[in-house]
Amino acid sequence: MSSIQHRVIEIIAEQAVLDPSDVTPDSTLEDLGIDSLGLVESIFAIEEAFDISVPFNANEPEKSDFDISSVRAIVAGIERLIAEQS
Repeated sequence: MSSIQHRVIEIIAEQAVLDPSDVTPDSTLEDLGIDSLGLVESIFAIEEAFDISVPFNANEPEKSDFDISSVRAIVAGIERLIAEQS
């Protein structure tokens, strides 16, 4: 597991009030019980942890290329944003 994936799982688990071991790469935010407010809080925590800026319309898949459909997709999006900053 990459350090990025590990940190994202920690952040999402914290927002969902779950143990990180309950969060898998294939988990969806819906599976984890994260609502729209929890999504916003998760995004803010991710932005702060990785010093990145997630597109403001990430929760509108038809308008954004940042996919939030699963933990794996979120990690891939973060890795891409970090690479673009380098």
